Amino acid sequence: MSLVETPLIQLEDVHFGYGERPVLEGVSLKIPKGKVTALMGASGGGKTTVLRLIGGQYRANSGRVLFDTLDIGGLQRDALFQARRRMGMLFQFGALFTDMTVFDNVAFPLREHTRLPETMVRDIVLMKLQAVGLRGARDLLPSQISGGMARRVALARAMVLDPELMMYDEPFAGLDPISLGTAARLIRQLNDTLGLTSIVVSHDLEETFHIADQVIILANGRIAAQGTPAEVRNSSDPLVKQFVS
Repeated sequence: MSLVETPLIQLEDVHFGYGERPVLEGVSLKIPKGKVTALMGASGGGKTTVLRLIGGQYRANSGRVLFDTLDIGGLQRDALFQARRRMGMLFQFGALFTDMTVFDNVAFPLREHTRLPETMVRDIVLMKLQAVGLRGARDLLPSQISGGMARRVALARAMVLDPELMMYDEPFAGLDPISLGTAARLIRQLNDTLGLTSIVVSHDLEETFHIADQVIILANGRIAAQGTPAEVRNSSDPLVKQFVS
């Protein structure tokens, strides 16, 4: 493993399941600070579950989930909410509020979690919309913009509280090839420009390998491969080979 920087996230021997059905069985991994880590694998392999464990929506049955040395599973409600403010989440298909303008969608977390004056909210929102190339769409409703644009609005909203960690759940799903390429470049660019740490859960192999520093492949509740995109591509494991090709 060539990435030895301080990890922002660490999973230590994490077990998790729904009732009798195990999803993760003794998973240990590190997400290095400032890097883009891709989390890949077959459907139902536990990728989204890992994101939910990091965000504290789920608690591990055993093992530890550490966010910047905080044990997420052991945090009380207020401390968990405080930790979550340092995380941004881009949900599959964006999950925008349909009856709010683009501007109000992006402003929502600021109005909900801070007491900033409206003039400052306006400046921050326009700055984030500028970052995703959509300042001109601020007065439109989600129904008036394309799927690719909606995904970028959701990205601006996820970043509006300046998180240290950005989590993307299938950010490329349903996008045409051009929007997909734009979204992928944007994830990489924002990660580097803003000094973020990013986790991308995706099935889109080419684009994801192109922007990732580290790739982790989950299979059958365990880690099948972990390393740089080149290392994973050259893996001799038959399961990984099958997935990559």
